[in-house]
Amino acid sequence: MKLKMTTAVALFGGFLLAFSSCAESTAKTKDQSPLQADPIEKEAKDVNLQEYATAYFASGCFWCVEAIYESVEGVVEAESGYSGGAEDNPNYRDVSYGRTGHAETVKVYYDPSKVTFLQLVQVFFGSHDPTTLNRQGPDRGPQYRSIAFYQNEAEQKIIVDYLSLLTEQKVYDKPIVTEVSPFKKFFIAEEYHQDYEKRNPNNRYVQTVSIPRLNRFKANFPDLLKSSAKSH
Repeated sequence: MKLKMTTAVALFGGFLLAFSSCAESTAKTKDQSPLQADPIEKEAKDVNLQEYATAYFASGCFWCVEAIYESVEGVVEAESGYSGGAEDNPNYRDVSYGRTGHAETVKVYYDPSKVTFLQLVQVFFGSHDPTTLNRQGPDRGPQYRSIAFYQNEAEQKIIVDYLSLLTEQKVYDKPIVTEVSPFKKFFIAEEYHQDYEKRNPNNRYVQTVSIPRLNRFKANFPDLLKSSAKSH
């Protein structure tokens, strides 16, 4: 795939104008039981996920990031969770208050014959602003920091080389603050966070932040999308 360096910054037009945050949106709907969300069947429900490669990325609210990766051809599944901190068995409340050192992270299951790790890294940098420290749009705090995790030296080199290319090409006006970190452990988030965007389409945060962010990504990277994602 040809690198779309000139489109990276365009993804963020209007993103900073959003006025509600991921944590606030959840807090405002505490009275709504997760069981009331629209039921969504995972496409990969009957698939043995152990057969696929995995990658881990943190780039703001995991509701947004999960939806973005699940729109990519070759991605079989994406799960929302927590990583990057030292505390075992973190929960959403503690992570949201910045008590754990963890960041909201998405675990991506993918088929390397259909999408490469490099392309997943391109999706990562092309779908968020890697120059904002501990912040994505209306979401602030270390739990929303930008992290590209690597599981081996080959993945580390791919991330570092691509980051260097972005810097050399001066894609961003500010320095990139993304952490390039060795992956240690992933803790899956509570069930109601999984497929949150699909299951809660009328949520204010989903409407004003998640869906616009996903649509900007789709508009800029159509060659990476599943056929089903192109039609929505």
